[in-house]
Amino acid sequence: MAEVTNELIYEVLKAMQTRLGNVEDGLREVRGELKGVRGNQQAQQVQMSAVQTDIGNLYEAFGTLDSRLARIERRLDIIDTPVR
Repeated sequence: MAEVTNELIYEVLKAMQTRLGNVEDGLREVRGELKGVRGNQQAQQVQMSAVQTDIGNLYEAFGTLDSRLARIERRLDIIDTPVR
């Protein structure tokens, strides 16, 4: 069996410290990527909400225009009778 010396222990601890530093760097990188993914998801949710609001506004505007057009047709007496 090999003799365990302080120098051998020191070398093993130095290697472990280097590897631990690499793990910490990798973890920092993964955390940064995760923050980016979360930020992207939040941005997409905000965009989707804005699109839904815009669609709702369009439906409301079309409804208003449809009502106004129906009123104009009644006043001008140009309402088409439905075909049966």
